[in-house]
Amino acid sequence: MQQSCVLLECGFVHPARMNVKEPAVSHRAEGVKTQAADLLPRWPCHTAQRLLYGTLLPLTRMQPHKDVLLHGPSTSLLHYFLPLTLHYRFIGESRMPTRYDAWKLLCEYTASESLRKHMLAVEACVRAYARKTGADEETWGLAALLHDFDYERWPNQEHAAEQGHPSDGAKILREQGYSEEIVRAILSHADYCNVPRQSALEHTLFACDELAGFLTACAYVRPSKSILDLEVDSVKRRMKDKLFAKGVSREDVRKGAEELGVPLEEHIAFCIGALREHAEALGLRGSL
Repeated sequence: MQQSCVLLECGFVHPARMNVKEPAVSHRAEGVKTQAADLLPRWPCHTAQRLLYGTLLPLTRMQPHKDVLLHGPSTSLLHYFLPLTLHYRFIGESRMPTRYDAWKLLCEYTASESLRKHMLAVEACVRAYARKTGADEETWGLAALLHDFDYERWPNQEHAAEQGHPSDGAKILREQGYSEEIVRAILSHADYCNVPRQSALEHTLFACDELAGFLTACAYVRPSKSILDLEVDSVKRRMKDKLFAKGVSREDVRKGAEELGVPLEEHIAFCIGALREHAEALGLRGSL
């Protein structure tokens, strides 16, 4: 009989600090250091572990495998809103990468805390749209979380279509088993890749990318430095100021809302609401 194993991830892990050690990555660019996510076991998972090894595995004749991962809530940097997920797989067979896998990949290639937080902010907005529309939140969330994971390594200022960000990252994602739906969405968020946006995920990722960055900038310049008291009118006024957050394309923000088929004000308000839900994790609570 073919053996099986269980991968249990217990989530809603919040980012709280950078002062944790990360194992060295052999192929990391020399001189680049990052802070990784140590998974600190908590007492609720001890009970779950006894249940898993003492009851579930014997009943199903399954044996623990070296890939079994059991962890509970952690205070490690930039982990959050990971739902309780139970994955079964057969030993020797491939499995779809999880959000934990995606986070490890992101940390491997991205040292910048601000860039990590940007990807998390985009993920928060895209996941909120997935819930609103009844789409596959996990698939949408992975695409958003990884959309810029390779940017720090290959920024591609020349906007080459077949190399650099995001094309080089797409090759890595395919090698690691991410679905073509995710890979195509990531490629389509960069117009210079010449991958026309077609699916709802592709339109949503594009619409949330620039806006999430702009909303973060708007929150940082408020007296409270918080997303909690940021209003739509304030964001629209900032959009008219060409010297503010010059790196954010206002045209892409407007085009993103058009592709979603929603008024710009409604799109801004929706994304503000999504970021407010995770203000603490994203460093956007400020003094409020």
